[in-house]
Amino acid sequence: MKLLILGGTEFVGRAVAEEAVRRGWDVTAVNRGRHPTPAGVTALRGDRTEPAGLAALADGTWDAVLDTWSAAPRAVRDAAALLADRVGHYTYVSSRSVYAWAPPPGADENHPVVAGSPDAESTAYAEDKRGAELAVEAAFGRRSLLLRAGLVIGPYENTMRLPWWLNRIARGGDVLAPGPRELPLQYVDARDLAAFALDATAAGLSGPYDTVGPSGMTTTGGLLDACVAVTGSAARLRWTDPEVILRAGVAPWTELPGWAPPDSELHGAVHRSDPSRALAAGLVCRPPAETVADTWAWLTAIGGRAPRRPDRPGARLDPETEARVLREAAGLDAPG
Repeated sequence: MKLLILGGTEFVGRAVAEEAVRRGWDVTAVNRGRHPTPAGVTALRGDRTEPAGLAALADGTWDAVLDTWSAAPRAVRDAAALLADRVGHYTYVSSRSVYAWAPPPGADENHPVVAGSPDAESTAYAEDKRGAELAVEAAFGRRSLLLRAGLVIGPYENTMRLPWWLNRIARGGDVLAPGPRELPLQYVDARDLAAFALDATAAGLSGPYDTVGPSGMTTTGGLLDACVAVTGSAARLRWTDPEVILRAGVAPWTELPGWAPPDSELHGAVHRSDPSRALAAGLVCRPPAETVADTWAWLTAIGGRAPRRPDRPGARLDPETEARVLREAAGLDAPG
């Protein structure tokens, strides 16, 4: 297949580009050139935020286009309008964030979504993604596929989740491990998301798919134990009651990346969804230990400092706060 990728040099886009090349597809990527283009990909330059920023796409036809844009929906609107008559299928990597908060446990593609406009400037992540979905559907109709990804981790990660845990555990010492150990997690490896995106694109699938693995594919304990194993660290995981962590003012999800307290609205929304539709359509998730090991191999190969998207701020747990919470958990300090 002839595939056009809008982006294709970071995280999910890069995983798609590499998988498409591995399959022998003819891959073109258009982007601003801020990061190296994967081997085997034809690179075009363009900045879709600028007038005539996609002039490089004025000519040419492709079987499909894949887009991961997460800013102003109007940029997706303009790209979709430009390509509608010259591309057979449009796959847009969206997010489960488009669902009205908070999706309850077991929610699927039928849950209500937030409002969005294809003509909007950038406002908020959920509304931007929803506006982009509407833009794609308006231009491509049933030739459009919406992949609503859950938590995405793996090599090339630029959102400081799994790389943060790996680096923290590699540093050793007592590690604040948010309990309980058996808390179920739900995520998708970017490479599995990429493989499903290409399979679904080639099959001409349309409509929304919640693209994430099954809830409980691993647990907090399983993930952090795997981090200890692959790093070879002598770190000691100090499992800490969620109430102690919350009382200390530590922010779930951000300061402790990917963690949501058990039975919380947040945990139900992000770690207990129903991805049956994507799984039935062929989404296959690799073992968690493989994701952790490959991410560590990539992270060490680039010197241990993962890239970070500027639109994903949020402080991670600092050593001083971690030590304080561990003291409180051991009863050595009074809370607060």
